[in-house]
Amino acid sequence: MIENESSLKQQIVSDPNEVPLILHSRINQPISDLSLFQKSLLFAELSMIAYNDPAEAERAVNLVGFSTSIFFDHDGAQGYFFENDHDSVIVCRGTEPHEWNDIHADTNVGTVLAETAGRVHRGFKQEADDLWPMIEKHLKGLNKILWFTGHSLGAAMATVCAYRCRISNECANPKELYTYGSPRVGNKHYVNFAQLEHYRWVNNNDIVTRVPPVWMGYRHTGIEMYLNRNGIVRTLNYTAKRLDRWHGFLRGLRKFRLDHFSDHSVHEYVTHILKAAKKEEGLKD
Repeated sequence: MIENESSLKQQIVSDPNEVPLILHSRINQPISDLSLFQKSLLFAELSMIAYNDPAEAERAVNLVGFSTSIFFDHDGAQGYFFENDHDSVIVCRGTEPHEWNDIHADTNVGTVLAETAGRVHRGFKQEADDLWPMIEKHLKGLNKILWFTGHSLGAAMATVCAYRCRISNECANPKELYTYGSPRVGNKHYVNFAQLEHYRWVNNNDIVTRVPPVWMGYRHTGIEMYLNRNGIVRTLNYTAKRLDRWHGFLRGLRKFRLDHFSDHSVHEYVTHILKAAKKEEGLKD
């Protein structure tokens, strides 16, 4: 289980003049031994950590339980390789508004032929291509269990890289993929080809999870983990989900915020999944 004093213990990484990074995951055993909510919280927090600079990220993942932290960066495409005695994790960094490369990737919505099958988002593939040589050299001959994760653009990049790794004869075979606020990445043929266990977290009105549009041929894949307007995991049909999103939108307006964008925050995902993990362990907030 996640190591703590019979609870999800809060840990803080703080740099001067920066907002403290609050973490709750702490592992000392294989990730495979964790429950679904514990794994989901861990990967959400790793996706959050990935937005930080290499020095702060290293201190944060050391607290979580990873002794190795390697930063990847190529022309604005960024990610991390975290590793401990049991597991290796590839975390792709999401969209940063001041990075032109990220903005260009998000808006470059045309599709291209994928090296796996079907068609994939041109911008997401380019970002993955930029990082792939650095990622690949760490995955060849890897003898530990491999996981992929990411938020927003990072979720799309992690999906492309995980699929590529899944069919590779040289890379380690990924165990599972966890994404948060992921856009649609490719067409039906592409997303259904790799047959990879994928838990895709969606927070109520998160607008990024609804682009690019279906009419352009894009599709989602994986097991949808839907968080309703109250931040609770629910399985809803199409009509019930639309109603839930409408209620969430109206509540957001009453708080003078646009739900479609605030729901995309990686911190929102961490907060809601933490509540689910605490409930699972019978703990109070």
